[in-house]
Amino acid sequence: MEENLAYCGLICRSCAIYLATKEKDPKKQHEMRAEIARQIKEHYAQETKPEDVGDCDGCKTEGGRLFCTGCQIRICAIERGIENCAYCHDYPCKALEKLFTTDPGARERLDAIRAAL
Repeated sequence: MEENLAYCGLICRSCAIYLATKEKDPKKQHEMRAEIARQIKEHYAQETKPEDVGDCDGCKTEGGRLFCTGCQIRICAIERGIENCAYCHDYPCKALEKLFTTDPGARERLDAIRAAL
């Protein structure tokens, strides 16, 4: 299975926020966060400063950070004790359907896992 696969099928290691968190060079990290802030403004019409872009270690890290702590998909998967949403008897749910509109690859990854069960 894909390393760093989030409950919802996103791949953490390809996420800009995750990559910025792991970046060791402070200058490059700031540039990455500035680009993330620009994308947030472009896609969500929300002004965000680079220093306001928090850290993310992936949603399966204990406690979670940034968007993870309030993510309903993550909360649901943890409560159900499942590895990812492909293992859920309610797959795909409304929350996942909404997410799949922004990342169809997440659906493909979870569908492949589900087909192998």
